[in-house]
Amino acid sequence: MASLHSLSITFDCLDVETQSLFWAELLGAEIDDGANEFVASIGGIHSGESPTPGMLFLKVDDHVETKNPLHIDLDDPHYPADVDRAIALGATKVGSFDEFGIEWTTLRDPEGYVFDIGRRKQN
Repeated sequence: MASLHSLSITFDCLDVETQSLFWAELLGAEIDDGANEFVASIGGIHSGESPTPGMLFLKVDDHVETKNPLHIDLDDPHYPADVDRAIALGATKVGSFDEFGIEWTTLRDPEGYVFDIGRRKQN
């Protein structure tokens, strides 16, 4: 049986540069070599050496509403400070929540994809 050597979270993008720069800045990561207006990646997904999921940004002409939405949860020890940083980078706040021992904020990235930044509550 074959095994997977890399995993990526893929974004269909109207503007590859804006999306990849936003996520690279937010995560403190570098954009992989070879990025252009049609494709970019974070996390060394093309090398197969990344121990964690990478992110792939692909150019599309239009968002297709019938596709499943993308959702990423970021477990952040600097919450809520990084929410302000995400907003400064171009995210918009949807709302903040505190349930089940977890506090988080739901945001939209520059193209409207929803993601959460949060953490388990400190006792």
